[in-house]
Amino acid sequence: MEHIPLLIGIVVVTALVFDFTNGFHDTANAMATTISTGAMKPKAAVAMSAVLNLAGAFLSVEVAKTISGGIIDEASGIRPEVIFAGLVGAIIWNLVTWLKGLPSSSSHALFGGLIGATIVSVGPDAVNGSAVAMKVLIPAVAAPIVAGLASMAATRLTYRIARNTDEAATTKGYRAGQIGSAALVSLAHGTNDAQKTMGVITLALIAGGVLAPGANPPTWVIVSAGVAIALGTYLGGWRIIRTMGKGLTDIRPAQGFSAQTGAAAVILSASNLGFALSTTQVCSGSVMGSGLGRKGGTVRWSTAGRMAIAWLLTLPAAGLVAAAAALLAVQGTWGVAVVAVIGIAAATAIRIASRRKPVDHSNVNDIEHVPAVKTAMTTAA
Repeated sequence: MEHIPLLIGIVVVTALVFDFTNGFHDTANAMATTISTGAMKPKAAVAMSAVLNLAGAFLSVEVAKTISGGIIDEASGIRPEVIFAGLVGAIIWNLVTWLKGLPSSSSHALFGGLIGATIVSVGPDAVNGSAVAMKVLIPAVAAPIVAGLASMAATRLTYRIARNTDEAATTKGYRAGQIGSAALVSLAHGTNDAQKTMGVITLALIAGGVLAPGANPPTWVIVSAGVAIALGTYLGGWRIIRTMGKGLTDIRPAQGFSAQTGAAAVILSASNLGFALSTTQVCSGSVMGSGLGRKGGTVRWSTAGRMAIAWLLTLPAAGLVAAAAALLAVQGTWGVAVVAVIGIAAATAIRIASRRKPVDHSNVNDIEHVPAVKTAMTTAA
């Protein structure tokens, strides 16, 4: 491991904290439908997802290179404290949306944080607008639509093929298929999302003069990012799993299998092309597509609307928080310390608030606690 100055070490640790929050924030992407249909027990599901997230981190570095040398100009003079401020903005937004049970994009929180901090400290010219548009914004719009259409088509095809069979008789097979497809989504998530943290750490090492511009992530960066996201995944983002599994639509095993297969195909394809897309948006689009693909299936548009608002707010909200943090951080050591204290205080307050109505593996499938489902049941009655 290279010799790392103290400030860069703080940035590395903060990046791994973000990676950890990314893990538990995005566990729902792979495991919400598997848990909601009973294909796997909650704790076993998140354990499997954690292992495969770790494995996925070693499959590619294309997305990491997009982050370290694509979104932000390495030669712009960006400093480690600016990256630190960007990470703080992303972490706080991740925790706020986790508290509300909203499956927002950890990826866009990270992009927003880095962009906001960079603009106020270095200037807008340090942000590669074309790269942001081509590899972040366009995929953000296209990926959930493509995944939703693929999932809807797969769901309709699945039910058409099995139309003359007893649904109860095929449920066991579909649940086995769900486990396999959920494993593939977990692997894809590690391939895409863990690399984002690798890219941020690599950018910090380049900014601090530890690595040369254009360098690939060192092995220790790949390992640490993979472990951090795996640990976060194992803890399980139960609040968001509940929303994804029960709040969007009533998922049956055939739908869960179709949704996860479609999502995995989109994520793996994007990772291979270096597109740092939002796995949350892809998986949410797939779940909605599966709801529309089953005859008689429904999508709870009130929940989908809340999610869409969170998606729209994520990048600018994280950017504003990070911009404010950057204004302090660039003042020197005292500024970095103040940002760190504020970040820790905010995280602690959110954690305390979450304990008022805890959600864990024992009550994640209790639909009476999901506002949209509860409202729908009351209306139907």
